[in-house]
Amino acid sequence: MGTPDFSVPVLDALTGAGHDIAAVYTQPPRPAGRGKRDRPSAVHARANELGLTIRHPLNFRSETDRADFAALGADVAVVVAYGLILPQEVLEAPRLGCLNIHASLLPRWRGAAPIHRAIMAGDTVTGICIMQMEAGLDTGPVLLRCETQIGAEETTGELHDRLAALGAAQICAALERVERLVPQPQADEGARYAAKIDKAEARIDWTQGAREIDRQIRGLSPFPGAWTTICGQRVKLLASRVVSGEGAPGTVLDEALTIACGTGAVQLLRLQRAGRGVQDAAEFLRGTPVAKGLALGAD
Repeated sequence: MGTPDFSVPVLDALTGAGHDIAAVYTQPPRPAGRGKRDRPSAVHARANELGLTIRHPLNFRSETDRADFAALGADVAVVVAYGLILPQEVLEAPRLGCLNIHASLLPRWRGAAPIHRAIMAGDTVTGICIMQMEAGLDTGPVLLRCETQIGAEETTGELHDRLAALGAAQICAALERVERLVPQPQADEGARYAAKIDKAEARIDWTQGAREIDRQIRGLSPFPGAWTTICGQRVKLLASRVVSGEGAPGTVLDEALTIACGTGAVQLLRLQRAGRGVQDAAEFLRGTPVAKGLALGAD
């Protein structure tokens, strides 16, 4: 049971390990692209390539949908970024229940955006938890956990891909000995909620410190993308690093796109103008000269 790109490596790992996939549940096709035509989810597309049974109920309020799920007679349901709340009847239908792959070290960063929030908060370590699902939001007992360091310049997109692969490996490890694993209840101490990212969080306030701005840029990359204005044009900032430097907040300090912050400075590494592809700093500057002393975000 999964929907976006993050879920695809898990489906591949389960099939590669020889597990019998009774059915693949995913979100229904949604309008996308310029033509707003219905587009199947990443999991839907991959399951179709694998010749698996695909189901995409709007929700599980229908008695028929719940009965169809129970009729599968599954040993376990693997849930990863599915995007639907599962009622208790569904949680209890598989013989061994529903196992969720969550991209944080629970109880820290329960909720919708654990990868973004970990980077934006300045965490240096995160990981994957295999959790026995219950009615609460990411509150169930943990069966397995695996830690990984967050790189000093790592973006959400890069960490997303690493955690997707790690989650795929960990669920396979869990399923090999699922009936022997001892669930560990989560402590309430240290619990934090990873709220869904609001696009209003994306505009850069250059009066903030360099570390906060760097985390914002990396944490919101590639989506929705932190942004500022350069010569009146909105530009996404998709990679950065903290460097030495000082000046009025938002001021360009050199020809290498070092920008002064409230304290310290950041160097911009990847940018994207509206309607254009992502460019590294040198390529961006060839098409958009940015003079030393220019104030970003001033328009």
